[in-house]
Amino acid sequence: MRKPVVIGLGEVLWDLLPGEKKLGGAPANVAFHARQLGADAVVVSAIGNDALGEEMIDVLVKKQLSHHLAKTVWPTGTVEVKLHQGNPEYNIIENVAWDHIQYTTEIEYLADTASAICFGSLAQRSLLTQQTIYKVLSRMPDQAIKLFDINIRQQYFTREILLRSLNACNMLKINHEELDLLTDLLQLPSDETEKLHVILQKFGLQLIALTKGEKGSLLYTDKEVSNVEATHIQVVDTIGAGDSFSAALIMGLINKNPLCQIHQHAARVSSFVCTQKGATPQLPVELIF
Repeated sequence: MRKPVVIGLGEVLWDLLPGEKKLGGAPANVAFHARQLGADAVVVSAIGNDALGEEMIDVLVKKQLSHHLAKTVWPTGTVEVKLHQGNPEYNIIENVAWDHIQYTTEIEYLADTASAICFGSLAQRSLLTQQTIYKVLSRMPDQAIKLFDINIRQQYFTREILLRSLNACNMLKINHEELDLLTDLLQLPSDETEKLHVILQKFGLQLIALTKGEKGSLLYTDKEVSNVEATHIQVVDTIGAGDSFSAALIMGLINKNPLCQIHQHAARVSSFVCTQKGATPQLPVELIF
C-alpha cells in the first residue's frame, strides 16, 4: 500500500541552542514526525550553497527524510534559541535561503500527489516563498489536508498574511497566545468555544486544534469537540512539541481514526517531545502506529 505524501513547506533551518545546533523549522519538524508515523514525508524548502546546507542534507538523509531543497546564493537559515525555564525565545536571521523558495515542476508534482501539507506564517515574510506556498495549495487535491499552523514568530506576520492563510487552509492549529491574537484581529467573543466556532464558520474550516500548554489541548469540529488534559512530565524543552502534535493529528486524520483517539495520541507524542532535547527526537515504538 502506497504511503500518504505529507509536505512540510517553508522554513528549514538550524536551531542554534546553547552549546549545539539542531535541525529545525516547523514544516521540517512536522515532516520528520509524519515520516516516523508512517508518511512519505517531504521537506520542501531551500538551503545555501554552504557548509550548513551540506550538513543539513546529511542530517535529513540520516533521518531518512525525503527533501526538495533548492540550493541558493543566500545562506542556510539559522535561528538563535535561548531557553528560559525550558521555553524557547527565538532570534530568526533574515534574508536566508528559505526566503527564496522557487516554485518548480518537481514541487508541482508533489502538490498534485499530496495527502496533506503543513504551512505557517513565518515563511510568508518573503513574497517569493509566499507565492510558492499558495501555488502549491491551489494545486493540491480537494480532499487533501491543508493545515495552517500560525506559528507566530517575532514581527514576521501581518493581518493580510493571516487572513489569506485562513482562507486557503481547511484546518488550523493554534496555541492559546495565537488565539488571543486572532481574538483581537477578528473581534471574537470572549468565550473560548464560541471563538473557535466563529473561526470555523467564518473560514469554512474542517477542524481547529488548540494547544494550551499546561492546560492541555482541544480539537474542535462542527460535529465534535475533544478535550485532553496535559500530563505531568519533566520538561526538558518545548521546541517542536506543537509540530509533533500537528504531525500526529495529520496522520490520524489520514488514517481516519476516531477524533478522540487521534487527539490522545497527538497529546502523548507532543508530551514525549517535551521530555527530549530539540524538536526531532526519535519516537519510542509505543507511539508509532
